[in-house]
Amino acid sequence: MKISKCLCLTLVVFMFYPSSLIALDKVSVGLSAVSAIFGVAWVTEDKGIFKKHGIDSEVIVIGGGAARGVSSLIAGDVQFLLGAGDAAINANLRGADVVIAASVLNKGVQRVMARPELRRPEDLINKNVGITRFGSAAHLVLLMMLKKWGISPSQIQMIQVGTSPAMVASLDKGGIDAAVLTIPSVFVAEDRGYRVLADLDEMDIYYLNTMLETTRAYLRAHRDPATRFIKAFIEGIAYFKKNKKESLEVLRRKLRTDAGGERQLEKSYDLLAAKHYDSVPYPSLKGVETVLDFLARENPKAKGADPKSFVDDRIVREIDASGFIKSLYSN
Repeated sequence: MKISKCLCLTLVVFMFYPSSLIALDKVSVGLSAVSAIFGVAWVTEDKGIFKKHGIDSEVIVIGGGAARGVSSLIAGDVQFLLGAGDAAINANLRGADVVIAASVLNKGVQRVMARPELRRPEDLINKNVGITRFGSAAHLVLLMMLKKWGISPSQIQMIQVGTSPAMVASLDKGGIDAAVLTIPSVFVAEDRGYRVLADLDEMDIYYLNTMLETTRAYLRAHRDPATRFIKAFIEGIAYFKKNKKESLEVLRRKLRTDAGGERQLEKSYDLLAAKHYDSVPYPSLKGVETVLDFLARENPKAKGADPKSFVDDRIVREIDASGFIKSLYSN
């Protein structure tokens, strides 16, 4: 009798929590920086969604921008990376086995925040403009904006400052006149009276701000865990979108947000959930074209390169075709 009860209990647990009775596949995912942009990864892990799909996840903050993250991906230190798409494309052009598997943000959330007296893009000429570092997403975004405005990079002074919060501090101290900021720092700067000189999201510039990247070798050798990881990631997006309170709680802990930054954090969440996290995370081929066109100025291999060769979104397409994503939003 006792054996039968134990067997029944085991079956019930297996039905509802199958991953608890099988060995989980270890998958590490790297973050190129500490930012609200990566909230979906933290929420997916914190709420047990990776484990639900049989994945023992490890979310690692690599830092140093997407270029360093791609190096960790190539070295096998992580199996997936959340980082800027241009770094993956650049590495691919140099012969590295890096591919974009899904999107996180197809368009940028960066804004150029400037002193109130600077009202037009041309007012940046001969001014000090802060970026995180050369080769970073902030650097590339600024170069794209300058190109659209018809301003030469030599007409402004780019200053490497570091993080977005450091750039806000530099604005306050007068070290720079404007800065390329990301969320939530853009809202902090706005509250302090700095002007939104340019909003990338409102410009006709498709830029692969943040992608889910991996290697083709990993997708070939570990197709099943890769599929389950991406499936969990997609479910994490749905959870993030549908559960504001719980998602904000995770973001607050991960970003160590104090009471003073609560409003900016909520505005960041609203922007990501409503506008930037796509329910079906297909990478933008138009965004790939934009990056290739920009890289072609210095890398001849980018000229005429097929945008599709940098993307392998077959797993996302399979999950989409199965009806799984639709079911996440059905109630």
